[in-house]
Amino acid sequence: METILTAEHIHKEFGGQTVLKDISLSVKKGEVIVVIGPSGCGKSTFLRCLNGLEEIQGGSVRLHDEVINPAGNKGSDSRRKLGMVFQSYDLFPHKTILQNVTLAPIKVAKRDKGEVEKEAVELLSRVGLAEKKDSYPRQLSGGQKQRVAIVRALIMHPEVLLLDEITAALDPEMVREVLEVVLSLAKEGRTMIIVTHEMKFAEAVADRIVFFDEGVIVEEGSAKEFFVSPKTDRAKSFLESFEYKN
Repeated sequence: METILTAEHIHKEFGGQTVLKDISLSVKKGEVIVVIGPSGCGKSTFLRCLNGLEEIQGGSVRLHDEVINPAGNKGSDSRRKLGMVFQSYDLFPHKTILQNVTLAPIKVAKRDKGEVEKEAVELLSRVGLAEKKDSYPRQLSGGQKQRVAIVRALIMHPEVLLLDEITAALDPEMVREVLEVVLSLAKEGRTMIIVTHEMKFAEAVADRIVFFDEGVIVEEGSAKEFFVSPKTDRAKSFLESFEYKN
């Protein structure tokens, strides 16, 4: 399979404190990578470095053969090919759901409004929210807002979808509806990097598990390898902290 995204020797500091140490990772087309690890280990920071939301102090991120962090001449254009979904939704409260979804492709990508709105309704229908297109974010549940945020990322036609703890702010009963959308994207061959604390979901969706701790990759492998027979004591203790049982 073709390698789409490559991180090489990423080094990231905040205020003189190192949070990512020599991180290297390659992502192949259609691969679903799930990044797990304890809170504060650098998982979300890593995603933000991939799409250039955070500057790095060493190493590089390449989309195909183009360096996108540190930013090159076409960095902003290439970064649009990495869709990001945050746990906080980040929807505009004064705009309808349809307006939230169509704003970037119309204003930023300069696509035809009619074409974009048609695609938006199709995508909203796919996640069960077509009837909410004229509603405002305040009228939606947390799970519905997160599904809208996923649609907003998809309509920009990203080559890689980055999902950062997208169920962390949701009530338990809303988690399933969001995870089902992500599972359907995985089945259709979407390339995704997912940060999550949902271990059963990680096992179900991942082609590869990448386990972070203290700013480094401690272990990586297939979901079956990681959850059935983790190689490192640190991974074993992490899974035990979740009382995880296969």
